[in-house]
Amino acid sequence: MAATPIDRRTYKALLDQVNDGVYIVDVDRRILYWNEGAFRQTGYEAHEMVGRRCPEDGLCHVDSEGKRLCLHNCPMTASLNNGRSHEVDVFLRHKQGRRVPVTTRVQPLRAADGTIVGAVQIFSNSTAEQDAQREIEQMGRLAFLDQVTQLPNRRFVEMALQTALSEYRVHKEPFGVLMIDLDRFKAINDGFGHATGDHALLEVAKTLAGTLRPADIIGRWGGDEFLAVAHHVNNEILTHLKVRCAAMVGQTSFPSGDGSLVSLSVSIGGTLALPDDTAESLIKRADELMYQNKIK
Repeated sequence: MAATPIDRRTYKALLDQVNDGVYIVDVDRRILYWNEGAFRQTGYEAHEMVGRRCPEDGLCHVDSEGKRLCLHNCPMTASLNNGRSHEVDVFLRHKQGRRVPVTTRVQPLRAADGTIVGAVQIFSNSTAEQDAQREIEQMGRLAFLDQVTQLPNRRFVEMALQTALSEYRVHKEPFGVLMIDLDRFKAINDGFGHATGDHALLEVAKTLAGTLRPADIIGRWGGDEFLAVAHHVNNEILTHLKVRCAAMVGQTSFPSGDGSLVSLSVSIGGTLALPDDTAESLIKRADELMYQNKIK
């Protein structure tokens, strides 16, 4: 018995009201429906997505190590093949180029005879976005906000670093720092203009903020440099954060004003705080490690 096609009118009336991102595919992973929540979270409108197949949809889902899920371990493919629901944390690519962390849930869709005729994927990071927006508003009121990147500015990061050092000396709370430098920033500015350079900084900032853990602090240190203060880490965790940040930014790209693609990457130096460290010695060591990484 042939599978019954999915009735688009039935789900459209319901799912256009959902705040989460929702899209539906057929068995060939061709997108049949794309709701307003998906547009808000990705920047892609329905007319840009409907009719495209998942591997070509522009979202390019990757895992925390930067591996393309369309090439392996795709939850959508798994649901279509085994008929079970799957929930995973992934990073999708926003239309503006940055990587966005989302929790995605995939559920197979069946016809009346039980045949799998497609799948629905629901994804959301609305809580994180709301928290981030509240933090941005608070930072702006206290003059701690960098206007280009919408991250904490150097003044705020210096205060956070001093607080972490004080807690380390008194309570032995381990922490580390990551010095992060946007590669080829001068070439981007010179080749595409300062507006594109500012956009590159913004996309890197949003990607880093979404990649690090909620308790970590990331801010613009100056120019094309960012500094992250990572709490409760050891060497293994700090290395994992460093690798993940580099991988996520390495998956970030956006079109310039002339239509050519601007691909981004960062060099990172990471180090744990030591008992005799000052803020200056800790930053200097992270900066030297970042520079060693950059010239390899």
